[in-house]
Amino acid sequence: MSGRYAAPDEPLDAIVVVAMPAEEAPFLARAVETKEVALRGGAGAHLLRLPAARVLLVRAGIGLVNAASAASVALARFPPAALISAGSAGGLGVGVRVGDVVVGTDHVLAGADATAFGYERGQVPGMPVRYRADETLRQAAMAAAAGLAWPAQPPVRAVTGAVASADVFVDDALVDALRATFPDASAADMESAALAQVAHLFGVPFASVRAISDLCSPVEAGEFATHVDDAADRSAAVVDAMLTAIRATSA
Repeated sequence: MSGRYAAPDEPLDAIVVVAMPAEEAPFLARAVETKEVALRGGAGAHLLRLPAARVLLVRAGIGLVNAASAASVALARFPPAALISAGSAGGLGVGVRVGDVVVGTDHVLAGADATAFGYERGQVPGMPVRYRADETLRQAAMAAAAGLAWPAQPPVRAVTGAVASADVFVDDALVDALRATFPDASAADMESAALAQVAHLFGVPFASVRAISDLCSPVEAGEFATHVDDAADRSAAVVDAMLTAIRATSA
């Protein structure tokens, strides 16, 4: 690849968006080749050659606007086969545990409320109520997680469900209301629904693969700090295995 702004010399299997350096690190560690690229708006980005896939890894920053902005810029320059939200999340669903990998079925903007005008809670006017994951990607992620031989405890366990996203770090003061409003949500984060909306607008298949770092409890801040690195590693492992499997079936 020549030049800092050059396009990739072969098609991308995916653009993978994370929020933080801790979520970026395990992808960089897995790469057999990396090249830093510049994106407008300040997001960090690397073209990565994983053992069996080529991806653009984007570190967007935390929050809905950062995620949507970075993904839009990346999609406009590097059209991929898929857009994937990776990293950590808070656990919402009954039975969801720290260390679980939540593969989203659909994604909702938890802070959106235009119900006064007849829209459903979580629906932005003029947009879908929710943003569905691509079913092929979702099934591939679930199968990849089930097939991982994970050396650490607890082992990787994949669960599926809705993901609720908002510009708030959900703790015990907020979790009951969020669960009541979105009872089918398995996880809460600050980016996935925004990325799903961007994927919808660009017509790109989307999936979210988020590992649980905390349970939105009174001690969630401590839980998050303790488990975020492990959660990021689990998410990256599943995404890597998922893309490997997809590449193998399409070869």
